[in-house]
Amino acid sequence: MNTRANPLAPDWLLPPQDVNALDVALWPDTTAREDDGAVRIGGVSVLELAEQYGTPLYVIDRATVVAQARRVREAFSQALATVDAELTPYYASKALLTADVVRWMRDAGYNIDVSTGGELAIAIAAGIDPARIGLHGNNKSYAELRAAIGIGVGTIVVDSLDELRLLSAALTDAHAEADALHPIADRQRVRLRVTTGVHASTHEFLATAREDQKFGVALADVDEAVAAIRAEEHLEFVGLHSHIGSQIFDAAGFDQAIGRLLEVHARLAETGPVPELNIGGGFGIAYTEADQPRSIETIATDIAQALASAAARFGVPVPRIAIEPGRLIVGRSGVTLYEVGTLKDVQVGEGVDNVRRYVSVDGGMSDNPRPELYGADYHAALVSRRSEADSQLVRVVGKHCESGDIVVNDDYLPADVRRGDLLAVADTGAYCFSLSSNYNMLPRPAIVAVEDGEARVLVHGESIETLLARDAGLTGI
Repeated sequence: MNTRANPLAPDWLLPPQDVNALDVALWPDTTAREDDGAVRIGGVSVLELAEQYGTPLYVIDRATVVAQARRVREAFSQALATVDAELTPYYASKALLTADVVRWMRDAGYNIDVSTGGELAIAIAAGIDPARIGLHGNNKSYAELRAAIGIGVGTIVVDSLDELRLLSAALTDAHAEADALHPIADRQRVRLRVTTGVHASTHEFLATAREDQKFGVALADVDEAVAAIRAEEHLEFVGLHSHIGSQIFDAAGFDQAIGRLLEVHARLAETGPVPELNIGGGFGIAYTEADQPRSIETIATDIAQALASAAARFGVPVPRIAIEPGRLIVGRSGVTLYEVGTLKDVQVGEGVDNVRRYVSVDGGMSDNPRPELYGADYHAALVSRRSEADSQLVRVVGKHCESGDIVVNDDYLPADVRRGDLLAVADTGAYCFSLSSNYNMLPRPAIVAVEDGEARVLVHGESIETLLARDAGLTGI
């Protein structure tokens, strides 16, 4: 195999020693290359999946989802137990939301975090107890708040004083209209989202605790906001909420946020109960060999120690802790299958080695816009067969009318990749389906779950007929 790096490759990307190998840190737990060279996930051949469901195709390994959910919950439960604190885990449904995923999370002991009326509706339709739902969002509508109150959502996260006034109006109306057939709780539990000012080490668009952005109430305004909540007859203040960002690899940012939150928490506890603290999620995963996140066990231990230290400093018990992982649970469980189309070698500058191969696939930014939105890096592999060829630097691109339509910016694939081969892109379980679109009128792919040699559709894929049926100029409706 070729072991000389292409001069166009980033410094972190080295040619693979074995072009057929699959890094266990990037792929679902059940991924294996069989004797025929094709890859199986959950005991199902990617060749069978592509033939039955077409490509592009989102594939979710249920065993990895369940194992990750258990691992995260146990890591935090055990770490918090050492500081006499209890855990309430929420699954951040924005990462990947289907009815089956809700049920998997429910059965794994998670509550569900939603942020829109649509996400709320799916969670309820999937059968989870409304008391196990938390409603987020910086611009909840009156209708969304009324719906949440009416079905008995467990906790609403208040994002601003303006929203607090809207929530108060919705509660007043709901109580006025309640009757024996449509009762509502006397008091609605709420948390207050706080902007801690912590600058998490992540992409600017993924940092959600900086002062100059749309989420939360500034630390200086927390006392006023909590006083206003406590003054409402039908509201129960249960604690503060913080989310410092996404794709975070260690506990340093959480440590800073916890110190600032517990200082406010201690002050609020002097005038009323503050039983909980929600520290959010944002725990990162490895998308390429360059990513080296700390283990979730280490992060959980570091967070527990930071909580104990801050609680002792401010003279309060460690409160019940809530977390909201999403990507960490479903990200590595998912891969996206594509079929290779056009191949093109491009000379970039001088030198015989300065050649980049463009490998076009039958999807792109419509099924994964994260590379365009955040400059996200991914890893691809040839999965339909084994190759004995040398490695070749490639850029995997989509079929959209955008030069920025890049699926994998830099990677090495076998030099004999050809039209009709199947590629799989790893770590697409989180935010790919959630952010998907119909740009250039491409139908959105199906999501298929695999487990124990069987495949099952979680979300049906779209077709050209699906798109035509939505156009009122064609249907006359």
